[in-house]
Amino acid sequence: MFYVVIFVALAALTVYRFLHQRRKLLRFTRHFGGPIPHAFLGNLQEFQTDIPGIFKRMVELHAENGSDIVTWGVGNDLMLNVSSAHSVERVLMAKATQKSTIYDNIEPWLGKGLLISAGEKWFHRRKIITPTFHFKILEGFTEVFNREADILMRKLSQHGSAEEFDVYDYISLYALDSICETSMGVQINAQKDPTNQYVRDVKRMSELILLRIFSPISYYPALYWYAVPSAWEQRKLIRRLHQFTDSVINQRREQLRKEQQLGEIAFDISEIDMYSKRKQTFLDLLLNVTVDGKPLSNLDIREEVDTFMFEGHDTTTSGISFTIMQLAKHADIQRKVYEEIVSILGKENCKTAPLTYNSLQNFTYLDLVIKESLRLLPPVSFIGRRLVEDTEINGVTVPAGVDVTVPIYVIHRNPKVYPEPERFDPDRFADSAVNLRGPYDYIPFSVGSRNCIGQRYALMELKITIIRLVANFQILPGATMKDIRFKTDLVLRPDGGIPIRVLKRS
Repeated sequence: MFYVVIFVALAALTVYRFLHQRRKLLRFTRHFGGPIPHAFLGNLQEFQTDIPGIFKRMVELHAENGSDIVTWGVGNDLMLNVSSAHSVERVLMAKATQKSTIYDNIEPWLGKGLLISAGEKWFHRRKIITPTFHFKILEGFTEVFNREADILMRKLSQHGSAEEFDVYDYISLYALDSICETSMGVQINAQKDPTNQYVRDVKRMSELILLRIFSPISYYPALYWYAVPSAWEQRKLIRRLHQFTDSVINQRREQLRKEQQLGEIAFDISEIDMYSKRKQTFLDLLLNVTVDGKPLSNLDIREEVDTFMFEGHDTTTSGISFTIMQLAKHADIQRKVYEEIVSILGKENCKTAPLTYNSLQNFTYLDLVIKESLRLLPPVSFIGRRLVEDTEINGVTVPAGVDVTVPIYVIHRNPKVYPEPERFDPDRFADSAVNLRGPYDYIPFSVGSRNCIGQRYALMELKITIIRLVANFQILPGATMKDIRFKTDLVLRPDGGIPIRVLKRS
């Protein structure tokens, strides 16, 4: 009898705490739109089990309920989703920020690297990694991008003008080769292997992470990790991805050891002219830097390499591919890009002329095209933050600990800022255009202290690829391009590829 009384008392206390927390959360959620939640499952029943369907529904909820809305998970778990400029500013420009708990699902793969880490660890890692994106180092990357782009052109030229193919797969391999050599100092020749295992594993891993986020079982990690078949697949993928990263690290470590034996210039981050002495890579920096007198551990290095490989490969793949898609769909805009290329490089030389960091600054119309492409289809379409302090949003205090999603895809479609938001119009960004944008209405690389550290790298690779492609080919849309659906797991992607045809320019 005693144990029954204890059990009933504990059960009553649990229910009381649940309802008390529920009332507390409902108090501030009345100030936001959103679908009515189920008592325990929240709004999970709103979402389909297919990945494109999940993405589509998230976008629809904002159209139906307003710019700032609340969606609920299991029990009292909720997510504030903000797309109004004022609310985005309050969240992304907060003095102290953390990534939302959604990113916990990525941690088994990426660890606590720069993407996920918080506090002092994030601050020190950001400080260590920032020199990697010094413009002097970026200048040296153009040689790699030019060479890998030439390989890509040869691959695409194998297709006849009437042959339709998926350009996304080609760009993915090209981006992987580029990130491995520019940032890791190793060549893996992915473009010569269309079935590259790493590319397939990253794609599948991203899908599994999204499915886990929208699974009710994910709220019980121990049960999910050991009882769900997709979790077993995830563990297998993580092992393979880590093995790949370890092989890249070990290969570069051996290269550096041989350089030291030959007496070549050693790495010293404190040198004023470190950028001009030899080509340094992101991985070199990690292998040689010390924090409080101690080198980074192998796990520390792998965390950052995994993060950099994912962010520098998957996001650039989507950014480049979506720009190609827009050029294929809009022949008049593609023609203007080609005319600019010819006017700058000359018709005889434009197909093979080396592109430099400085020469890329001359392509002003291409800049407009890329900005508009990143507006319509931002590769990172949603980002998440966890409030570290109580924050006033929409006239109400949202308590610390609440997770907030910032849907960049939705922000970039605000009709008050972008009339006819679904229309592809590069001239929106022209100096002569009426500019209705504020600092939080266009954020393809996020904003604030945790913005994308590699945005200049990504834009440089994107420009070189598009210039090479348009100089060599006229890009034509595939027959099914109008039917492309989009999905977002960790990155916005086409569901089923991007079909195009290419016609060699004379």
